[in-house]
Amino acid sequence: MRFLFYTHSVVSDWNHGNAHFLRGIMRELVARGHQAIALEPADGWSRSNLLAEKGSFAVERFRKDFPELMPVTYDASFDHENWIADSNVVIVHEWTDPDLVARIGRAKADGGGFTLLFHDTHHRAVSATQTISALRLEHYDGVLAFGEALRESYLRAGWGKRAFTWHEAADEHLFKPHPEITPKSDVIWIGNWGDDERSAEIKEFLIDAVEELDLRGTVHGVRYPREALAELAAAGLDYEGWIANADVPKAFAAHRVTVHIPRRPYRESLPGIPTIRMFEALACGIPLVSAPWTDAEHLFRPGTDFLFARDGTEMRHRLRDVLDDADLAASLARSGLETIRTRHTCRHRANELFDVLAQCGNRQAIDPIAIEESFA
Repeated sequence: MRFLFYTHSVVSDWNHGNAHFLRGIMRELVARGHQAIALEPADGWSRSNLLAEKGSFAVERFRKDFPELMPVTYDASFDHENWIADSNVVIVHEWTDPDLVARIGRAKADGGGFTLLFHDTHHRAVSATQTISALRLEHYDGVLAFGEALRESYLRAGWGKRAFTWHEAADEHLFKPHPEITPKSDVIWIGNWGDDERSAEIKEFLIDAVEELDLRGTVHGVRYPREALAELAAAGLDYEGWIANADVPKAFAAHRVTVHIPRRPYRESLPGIPTIRMFEALACGIPLVSAPWTDAEHLFRPGTDFLFARDGTEMRHRLRDVLDDADLAASLARSGLETIRTRHTCRHRANELFDVLAQCGNRQAIDPIAIEESFA
């Protein structure tokens, strides 16, 4: 089958974590013998910012790390209808320009024989409802929502014909433990600043906790303001900016514990949706302590796969527990990895996607055979 993904970017994950999941899904589809193509705007803000910060090296690095992926850039003169016509499945990401979202829908209505899905991995359905409600989704076969709460928002609002829950997950062929690496530092946090969506939480659950425990650690991410960088340095955290996703597993392995800090809109309005870094961290076998969020869909086993901290005080206690108790740390790492491998890999999500396609009437969608050694 030929899959066409309209993405904000698959080449760049600069402040764009969904690229991680899309890369993993596309790699899984390719490994199963399908064709997967990513279309992305040539002037997308994530790609533009990555090029401005890292230059062409970043694109070259992507090609080296993900040689099986096929990204294609488009501009105003691009012939979308020609590309769509040859596809069996078209998946349009929520950050796609609204006019293009409608244009692709018209191509479906004009006799397109492909299955057309809208993919939402953000909180705008509850934080910017007018923007989402204005999208023309009436010709789409369904919506892929990255959490049950988001799926329910689409159903309540009547956006689209049907909606399916399709969580993000870890690319297990990339995100895996590296036992050959000995941890040399205490804490690592990989996440972007997020403006006012979690700035207070980063201070409470990371900066203050590290400073009061007198730990050493590393922070990766983008868009940190000058004052935040000063606070990181004062707390004993080395800020190292953007990190290529292929380098993340070894970065986790070089530290003894990581933290998960969700953005406030998800915690308050879309319970049950963690950041993708939680899936990836657990897949790498690093103990994790999380700031509050509600695991409404029972994705994990809190207390077994990871530890919750209700506030900054508990975060300090939980970090100390993990750092002082080797058996606890090993148990968390082992259990978290087990849950990912059992339930939350891109292999699982690809299987779920084929189920969705079958429900949408795609006659070419069959029960897939999981290829355990896809990249052997």
